[in-house]
Amino acid sequence: MTDSEQTLDYLEQQIPSLSGAAVDVAYFQALASGQRVLVSGAGGLYEAFPDGTQKLVKPLEKPLSVPAGTKVKIP
Repeated sequence: MTDSEQTLDYLEQQIPSLSGAAVDVAYFQALASGQRVLVSGAGGLYEAFPDGTQKLVKPLEKPLSVPAGTKVKIP
């Protein structure tokens, strides 16, 4: 494997952590600007407010866990 291929592989491996950090930054920037943000957790979809409170918008079904590569038909 050439140096450029190794560099590209390394950079591609960083994508998940970088995208996760970008989502976190966007979340906090939205709250800091006074906006509300939708988040999922604890079995529901919640509206998060800048003051730290959350309001349940909708209960969610249990997440579907399937092995990688499995095809799932969503009705």
